[in-house]
Amino acid sequence: MGHPHPKLQARTLTRSFGRGHRTVAALGPLDLTVAPGEFTCVVGPSGCGKSTLLRIAAGLLRPTSGELAIRTDSDRPAAMIFQDYGIYDWKTVQANVRFGLDIQKVPRREADARATDWLSRMGLADFADAYPSALSGGMRQRVAIARALAVEPEILLMDEPFAALDAQLRTILQDELLDLTQTTRTTTLFITHSLEEAIVLGDRVLVMSARPGRIIAERRPPFARPRTGDIRATPEFTALKGELWDLLRGEVRRDEVVPA
Repeated sequence: MGHPHPKLQARTLTRSFGRGHRTVAALGPLDLTVAPGEFTCVVGPSGCGKSTLLRIAAGLLRPTSGELAIRTDSDRPAAMIFQDYGIYDWKTVQANVRFGLDIQKVPRREADARATDWLSRMGLADFADAYPSALSGGMRQRVAIARALAVEPEILLMDEPFAALDAQLRTILQDELLDLTQTTRTTTLFITHSLEEAIVLGDRVLVMSARPGRIIAERRPPFARPRTGDIRATPEFTALKGELWDLLRGEVRRDEVVPA
């Protein structure tokens, strides 16, 4: 039962790399639909094509076959957040957050006001004039999130954005993102190798196979919205994590997907 107008739809999507007898099938065939306002998490082993899928969605890679379409009703299409922050060291925090708005040619006064609003929402107001080199890893990632959300994207594409952070900070940012996306109802496609992250954040968790990545299972975490990080302590959470880990265990060639 699909949504009549999905925000993102992939049909028989595949991607290969290389040529001739050296061709490697990285992804698919894969079908995927993300409904408006839905937070969809994708988990899978390393090298399964998760990031390839996101790069195709962001328009950074072309599919080898099939198609992926994003339906947007405005000139604010997708915004992407990578795990390496992707922020500019030579721009202040304020200028980094304003960057997407400058590209959209939003008038400077309005752009500054929106950037300031997101900086305060992300707890970064005191660092507006600082440069990224002065910030911790967690704060840099918050700048990246603020920059992406400031453009009020119709769809947010996130590629393991918290992977480089320590566990405690990761938990804090998961909870912040949960709070933000539930408030804004931003359609989100979120790639992670952390089962805990997927269950906490997702309306839906999709499990990908080893390369070439296909979707082998779908689960809907049984937690109503608005939800908080407190769900981590519930038996339902533990049970779903165990079930997802059993599904993934058969796909993991090395010790790469973490149950955490």
